[in-house]
Amino acid sequence: MRRTDKEILAHEQLDAIIRGSQVCRLALVAEGRPYLVPLSFGYDGAAFFFHTAPAGRKIAAFLAGGEVCFECECNVEVRRGSEDNACQWSMNYESVIGYGLIAELTAPDEKRHALNQIMRQYTGRDWTYPDATLARIRTWKLAITSLTGKVSKPKTT
Repeated sequence: MRRTDKEILAHEQLDAIIRGSQVCRLALVAEGRPYLVPLSFGYDGAAFFFHTAPAGRKIAAFLAGGEVCFECECNVEVRRGSEDNACQWSMNYESVIGYGLIAELTAPDEKRHALNQIMRQYTGRDWTYPDATLARIRTWKLAITSLTGKVSKPKTT
C-alpha cells in the first residue's frame, strides 16, 4: 500500500469495517472481460457467504474458478473543503480489499449456515429455511486469502 499512514493492520478493525458494510463488491472475469458485481453477504471472520439464483453470468465466473477480488466500505462521506478550491475537498471512508477463492456449498446444512451468516449481517439473528427454499438457491463461500484495509479521516491536531 502506497499510503502506509492510512493502512489498517488490526484484524479487529478490518472485521468491524466488513461488519459495518452493506454491500460486498466482487471483481471477477466473466466471458473474458472484467465484471464487477455488488452482492449482499455474510461474514464469519474468515470467509464471505453469498446466495444466488441457479444460473447467470456471475455463476459461470464462479464456476470457472480462480481468484476473485472483493471490496467493502463503510462510514463514507464527503469532506467539504473550500468553496473556491476543489483540491481541498476529499472523502472520509474505511475500506477493505482482499482476495479469495470461491466455492459452491451444496449440502443443506452448509446452505443454512451460509444463509444465516448473510441474515446475521443485516438482522443480527438466525432464521429457518424450508428445504424447498434451499433447493431453489445456490450458496457460495469465498475463503479469504489476503486482506488489506485503509482509512481516510480528517487529520486531528
